[in-house]
Amino acid sequence: MRSLRRALTAATAATVLALSVTACSGDGTTVRFGYISDYNGASLLAIANKQGLWKKQGLTPEIKVFTNGPLQIQALGAGDLDFGYIGPGAMWLPASGKAKVVAINTLAYADRVIGRPGISTMQDLKGKKVGVPEGTSGDMVLNLALKKAGMTVQDIQKVPMDPATIVSAFSAGQIDGAGIWYPLIDTIKQKVPGVVEVASTREFPENSFPTAFVGGAKVDQELTGKVIKVLQEANDWRAAHPDEAITEAATLLKLDPAKVKADAANVQTMTTADLVAKTKDGTVAKWLNSLGDFFVGTGQLKSRPDPATYYTGDLYEKAFSK
Repeated sequence: MRSLRRALTAATAATVLALSVTACSGDGTTVRFGYISDYNGASLLAIANKQGLWKKQGLTPEIKVFTNGPLQIQALGAGDLDFGYIGPGAMWLPASGKAKVVAINTLAYADRVIGRPGISTMQDLKGKKVGVPEGTSGDMVLNLALKKAGMTVQDIQKVPMDPATIVSAFSAGQIDGAGIWYPLIDTIKQKVPGVVEVASTREFPENSFPTAFVGGAKVDQELTGKVIKVLQEANDWRAAHPDEAITEAATLLKLDPAKVKADAANVQTMTTADLVAKTKDGTVAKWLNSLGDFFVGTGQLKSRPDPATYYTGDLYEKAFSK
């Protein structure tokens, strides 16, 4: 976890930028919310602000950008955040009791193992330096790809790095490959023509890759219910207005909408009614159990916990019924 602590220090200094999305204090309970600079992480927050959904619940958001999910889990534990966003690769942290999943967001397929020009298979990465943000979905896709290729992490030189460092290190030729995600891969491709996508999460249809919003390990049910309601209403607006959702996310992220649209192509959204149904019929639990089995295999979990111990599905269902 030392690499996460180092990354948190860097994030605090450089990338944990407070972006106030409401102008006035005193409008309601302040909610400190973390996100990642991609469509998955930013779209619902952008929509909630534009549509006035926070104010409807008597909340005032203060949002902060992070480079990955594990850093947000640390910030939750330290009392520096109230809620955050994680990808599937960080789901081992709530599963180990570090946080609660309060809402499923999407199914994501943005993660890749990439290689420098001339590297086309996982076997080509044997003995080579591969950068990866530990405990993230980039780490997940790397582990899945290694297993599929009949390899282990001992067959490569795994180099723990934060996502921004991976972009610069890959561009400078300091690493040969990386486990990383879009839209950062687009940035890398602009700097290194001929980058090869060696493996993708889409190659593993037997696995599901849910992204989620998380809260602290101790749940304030009233506040969490209000936040879930905001997320549900934003989620349904996104489902009904996909093009406008891309525009809103691009505005928050200060990115070209075309880049955000390409990022959104790696995302499967669902309506709130669908997510409630999937919570009730056990589909969400199946997704989380699949991830739990994976994390047991990697040693990140000692055993697979019951999803009911860390997913507040009851609160998600209750918020939808109001």
